[in-house]
Amino acid sequence: MSDRQHPQAKTDRAIVNQLLVGEATDLNLAELARLHVRYRGFPGARDIQADLDKALKRWNLNEEELFEKTRQLHANARIFKVGSNKRDEEDWS
Repeated sequence: MSDRQHPQAKTDRAIVNQLLVGEATDLNLAELARLHVRYRGFPGARDIQADLDKALKRWNLNEEELFEKTRQLHANARIFKVGSNKRDEEDWS
């Protein structure tokens, strides 16, 4: 079976590029966790998966620590904010 292209890969690539150079802010941690969940086990987008792992290492975290931090963030505040004219939903697919 050959690698597949994820339908969100182009948009996600821009986010991943920001994560590779950005700081471990609350929003960046949440984005990293969201994308980690999206691409876990996906049969393709190996460049994105590798770069997500690089961002984890850059911030001295493992997957479990990332998810623990983001669970706390989501429990305490709304991390992803949507514009006033958009439906109130998060994109985890």
